[in-house]
Amino acid sequence: MKVTIEVECTPEEARRAMGLPDLSPVHDRYLAQVQDAMENGGVSPEMLNTMMKSWAPMSEAGTDFWRTMFNAAAKPGS
Repeated sequence: MKVTIEVECTPEEARRAMGLPDLSPVHDRYLAQVQDAMENGGVSPEMLNTMMKSWAPMSEAGTDFWRTMFNAAAKPGS
């Protein structure tokens, strides 16, 4: 016998159903601090590279992707 149960819910609904805490305020504050540091020159490209490597085991191609994305976002007028 095979039983399949399909549940449709948003990530927020799934988080609440499993009793996980809402970390949105912490995430938003962290991103604001990183953005502020980037805009004010407090973060060097080497620091970003080290940070990205510590987040996940990425290959050189993955690191290049993130570097390209950050460079594009840092260009004036973006």
